[in-house]
Amino acid sequence: MNARKPKVEVDDRITTEEDGEENSRDEQEEALVALIEHRTKEVEHIRKRITYYQSQLQEAEKKLLDSQAQLGRLRSKDNLVSSRSPLDNGTKKVKVERRSTSPLQLQSRPELLIPAVNPKISQPVKLADAGTRARSPTPNHAHSVGKVKWEKSHGSSSEREMVEVQDKGTKRKFEPKEHKELITSIATSSSPVIVRCYSSSHISSQHKRKLRSLVLCPVNNQLFATSALDGIVNLWQIQARGSGASLLSATDCLSQKQRRWPEDMAWHPEGNSIFSVYNADDGDSQISVLNLNRTKGGARVTFLEEKPHVKGIINSISFMPWENPCFVTGGSDHAVVLWNEKDEEKLWKPKALHRNMHSSAVMGVAGMQQKQIVLSVGADKRIIGLDLHTGRTDFKHQIDSKCMSIVPNPCDFNLYMVQAGTPGKQLRLFDIRLRQTELHAFGWKQESSDSLSALINQTWSPDGLYITSGSVDPVIHIFDIRSYAHKPSQSIKAHQKRVFKAIWHHSLPLLISISSDLNIGLHKLS
Repeated sequence: MNARKPKVEVDDRITTEEDGEENSRDEQEEALVALIEHRTKEVEHIRKRITYYQSQLQEAEKKLLDSQAQLGRLRSKDNLVSSRSPLDNGTKKVKVERRSTSPLQLQSRPELLIPAVNPKISQPVKLADAGTRARSPTPNHAHSVGKVKWEKSHGSSSEREMVEVQDKGTKRKFEPKEHKELITSIATSSSPVIVRCYSSSHISSQHKRKLRSLVLCPVNNQLFATSALDGIVNLWQIQARGSGASLLSATDCLSQKQRRWPEDMAWHPEGNSIFSVYNADDGDSQISVLNLNRTKGGARVTFLEEKPHVKGIINSISFMPWENPCFVTGGSDHAVVLWNEKDEEKLWKPKALHRNMHSSAVMGVAGMQQKQIVLSVGADKRIIGLDLHTGRTDFKHQIDSKCMSIVPNPCDFNLYMVQAGTPGKQLRLFDIRLRQTELHAFGWKQESSDSLSALINQTWSPDGLYITSGSVDPVIHIFDIRSYAHKPSQSIKAHQKRVFKAIWHHSLPLLISISSDLNIGLHKLS
């Protein structure tokens, strides 16, 4: 009996060792499978980066050749001027003058005055009690860890001066923006750079019903406009570098037939008018133009005769970032319409870009800087890019949730943001060159039980590194795109009720917000 015990113990030990070896093999196999998946993704990521940098190299080489050609042309002109006699008829020296720097300009630029050319320039028309005309400056942001610094403009206070809005007879000088590479910095940092909000003030919006839109003037940094369900468009002037704002005018912009309020607004690139969209039901007005120049006998609000949308609300209007002023509208009739200015009398002619590429309401439209591509997003979850040169679709993409707005980055011309309806992933970032690849997603959990509203909008900071979003809760969410976290970098308690929109000022360290509490928030940053 005792002689059999060792054999049983040996058999148990062998069985245990075999089970251990089998478990160890399973664990090793699982680890290797996971490692292979990880390295496969890493290889795919690096391949995309190689493709991206190859395209960047081609663009950089092209820009270098263009700059060298410009330098050659400039030198050839200098040689031609220096070879001429000073007694030649109709020839004078080029006079270079520097304008004094205004409080709204970050830097002054030399103005070339060529006497041989006599352009006819009409006098600017003044708006009573407004600020000085200024070019739309390019903000220069210097970032440090935990703090954002804005370049301050120089000069004395000009709050008592008059706003000058460019007359319609003067064509604006189109200055293309400079591309800045930001995509490579997306989701690369574990710690976001925090923007400090050190003071907030609130003023009454002077609207009787809930606010709907908020837009900044593109040529005068002291002006912004608001609209609401009461149909009134209010024009505001910023005071004391963002400590307050004064109401300059209130204009009734209700539509002609149904007396509908503006659904969305866009400021003309020249700054002299504000365009609003309504709806297409029962032959009502679809587009209105609020003229900010005071003209004798002229109507302050006019309505365009053309009515290309066939039914429902016109959800979005956006001016394209190109040399010739034009704008695009998107509506509940699934249509995307391009409006071009045809002659000097400011007649706008519509052209339907497409009516059936979206199977549901078009919620947002936008244009890309580097190429004439019109982007549109809809409640059908689709993102569509249409190339105006070819008249064909450049790309189509469908995500997992309905799309409610689209906003291109102001600095990186390949980057754009889409607002989606998925809680926790409301903001999606895309590279227009990678077509259907989502770069990163941000979102938040809302305390309110309300569904995500299409009226809650997002904006980019002027340096393109931050996204600001409204919320059904009374807070402003801020996202640093360099952070790989998906949640907000910070949230600012801004109002008593839901925040519809918060926009970054072009040159001041300031956020301006609107809320259903009928107030306008002014939030100073550092």
